[in-house]
Amino acid sequence: MKTYLYPPREAWDDLLSRPLQQENETITARVAEIIERVRTEGDAALRDLSARIDGVELSLLTVTADEIAAADAALSDELKTAIRNARQHIETFHRAQIMTPVRVETLPGVVCEQRSVPIHRVGLYIPGGSAPLFSTVLMLAVPARIAGCAEVVLCTPPRKDGTVAPEILWTAGLCGVTRIFKVGGAQAVAAMAFGTSSVPRVNKIFGPGNRYVTTAKQLLGLSRVAIDMPAGPSEVMVLGDETARAPFVAADLLSQAEHGPDSQAVLVTTSPALAEAVEREVAVQLRQLGREAVAERALEESRIFVVADTDEMVEMANRYAAEHLIVEMADPETVAARIENAGSIFLGHYSPESVGDYASGTNHTLPTSGWAVAYSGVNLDSFCKKITYQRLTVEGLRALAPTVTAMATAEGLDAHRRAVTIRLTDV
Repeated sequence: MKTYLYPPREAWDDLLSRPLQQENETITARVAEIIERVRTEGDAALRDLSARIDGVELSLLTVTADEIAAADAALSDELKTAIRNARQHIETFHRAQIMTPVRVETLPGVVCEQRSVPIHRVGLYIPGGSAPLFSTVLMLAVPARIAGCAEVVLCTPPRKDGTVAPEILWTAGLCGVTRIFKVGGAQAVAAMAFGTSSVPRVNKIFGPGNRYVTTAKQLLGLSRVAIDMPAGPSEVMVLGDETARAPFVAADLLSQAEHGPDSQAVLVTTSPALAEAVEREVAVQLRQLGREAVAERALEESRIFVVADTDEMVEMANRYAAEHLIVEMADPETVAARIENAGSIFLGHYSPESVGDYASGTNHTLPTSGWAVAYSGVNLDSFCKKITYQRLTVEGLRALAPTVTAMATAEGLDAHRRAVTIRLTDV
């Protein structure tokens, strides 16, 4: 990790930039080509892309009921219990988010309402590859079911032998998701956006992924399908003062670095001693990881900043707008109250980011790459639409008419004005 001692504010934006593996233009062009192939060729494109990109020849894109059932034998009872416990915590937190319908009489005879209506068909993208994220199945399928989505479609990349990780299949079955397809990458996003002979078209797509998946979601979100948010490579920022413990901080940084080579981990501290201790501890813990090579590459673009005071820590955190923000300080609540931009915040020395990834109850599908300045993480509302209603009596329309007709006349919209006056003339 690179350490910066008291960097000037004018250098912060450059120092806080996210790592890029390739030029965005190159990725966008490649993704656009994949999208067009899926749009025009459907399943044939999915099979060809799976062979070329994933190295897997597939005759059937759909996961069968037998494959889902067989996953049960592949998981230990310990893991099944853990997944069930995590599901319960996630369900408890998201069920508490159910919105009470709003009904207000804005003036006598004019009643306005707002109700939450589930999105009919949603698509879930679950990353596979070297670390199949079955925890993401819980984070997306549980709120989709609580919201009342009628259909849930799941796409995930196949393994080299053409199967799907049993952890993903078992977790999906636990959540009642049975429409599962062996499709990954940008082509999976395109398939759910357009629909193919095998994969149904959905109304909204959820889930994190690499730069190709994120780019596909953004391109198709412009015209074809709704998306949850931009959610690319994982990232964490830790705010630590002199009370922070170097082994804890190092473990938090490495828990993000092991996600992928384009992940980023950042420490901001007022303590030069902590910065040095964390750097040493990261080197020690790195050698103990099964994904050491992946984490080591991510650390090349990770940072340690020593700043003057808490005010600079807060300002740097708000500029970075981290997906995960861990506040390992003596008074974390006071500091967190000043944070405006973050996907999810973890308070104190005993709240590692990994609990949010798996089982505390909050959602781990969060905005990355600075999008936390404007986006929320996935929550129950993400799977719903808010529809408003209004009902007027004759008296209500008569009372509101002067306001509406004056405004319509000022905007030159005669039909708007007449839609009111013709009714009043009738009565």
